[in-house]
Amino acid sequence: MKILVVGSGGREHAIIWKLAQSSRVSKLYCAPGNGGISDLAECIPVNVNNIEGIVEAAKQIKADLVVVAPDNPLADGMVNVLEDAGIRAFGPKREAALIEASKVFSKNLMSKYEIPSAKYKVFDDSRQAKLYLKDTEYPVVVKADGLALGKGVIICNSPGEAEEAVTNVMEKRQFGDSGSKVVIEEFLQGTEVSILAFTDGKTIVPMLSSQDHKRALDGDMGLNTGGMGTFAPSPVYTSDIEKICMEKIFLPTIDALNSEGRTFKGVLYFGLILTEKGPMVLEYNARFGDPETQALLPLLKNDLVDVFDAVIDGKLHDIKIEWKNDACVCVIMASGGYPGNYRKGLRITGIDEALKDPNVVVFHAGTRKTDGQYYTDGGRVIGVTACGINMDKARERAYKAVSKIHFDGAHYRKDIGSNLPRVK
Repeated sequence: MKILVVGSGGREHAIIWKLAQSSRVSKLYCAPGNGGISDLAECIPVNVNNIEGIVEAAKQIKADLVVVAPDNPLADGMVNVLEDAGIRAFGPKREAALIEASKVFSKNLMSKYEIPSAKYKVFDDSRQAKLYLKDTEYPVVVKADGLALGKGVIICNSPGEAEEAVTNVMEKRQFGDSGSKVVIEEFLQGTEVSILAFTDGKTIVPMLSSQDHKRALDGDMGLNTGGMGTFAPSPVYTSDIEKICMEKIFLPTIDALNSEGRTFKGVLYFGLILTEKGPMVLEYNARFGDPETQALLPLLKNDLVDVFDAVIDGKLHDIKIEWKNDACVCVIMASGGYPGNYRKGLRITGIDEALKDPNVVVFHAGTRKTDGQYYTDGGRVIGVTACGINMDKARERAYKAVSKIHFDGAHYRKDIGSNLPRVK
């Protein structure tokens, strides 16, 4: 079968890498793709947000399946339009993708259906928001309502910081129309864990747990980024916690969406925080996480095409999803200056050397390929990923591979997957 994957980052490279292992796949395409993806798939120069362009491309190549990976096209209804055109698609429809596209919707959903989350208030007027901030406890979290490239969540330690956040989001429109409303919620203490789950709207099958490192610098210092690395599974996400999450969070969320007439079919991402009061939801995403996907798919035993089919056809209960009993670590190598200003067009060397270890995969996020050479073309450039029998071995392999790869100004954290809490 012919499969078209929509997207251009490390997540999409990981999806294509896994799909390429399927005996059912005859040809892979990606729109628009990147340098590394071009080694496995034919790249089509269509922007991820160009719904008409993607539909036309799918028709031209006679795609048997289109996998919509990024948040914006899902929120804009790309799956709806593809299905209306008679094209089989993986991903939630617009109505269900609202669980990520609107923080206000997701918070109200959790409140209505008693899914554990932080206390919150919603504001569509910046003056009212600022009045509320004068009288609340700190720290607080200010969230832009809509999609903001993963940067619309601001932790504020003082009234001054919180007012500045409201000004930037609501008045200066730092994130455009995403800031027409804000959610102000209590700051929760605990360990953050990401749980991605396959669901066909009836059955939900969580993947292995993972943890993402958001801050730019070692020790969780520096600016927030789209993610500087990840590892799976999480040592703090025990079977007991998983049972609580299934009972109080995962199944209630699926039931809530069904009750609202927004049946979700695809990958639902639960951003959790494990607090003293139990696990709570920080956020939902309506798709595979990035970079969590890069650490999860290398551990998946199943043919990903089979899983996608089961989700689309409402038959997820018919297959058993299995995982390797290994650990996986993904270290992001970013451009110097990221998440601020950075240079592009820098030559990348050493990837072939790193790939001599069969336990290593290099997922390209922001690269292009010219005359057989890779060049930087984004903030997060590559995700150097390695598996091992335990976290220490996986981490050792990942950083050994990182040491072989070079581009001018390369920046990466040196503590991904280290100093992990041990379960008592």
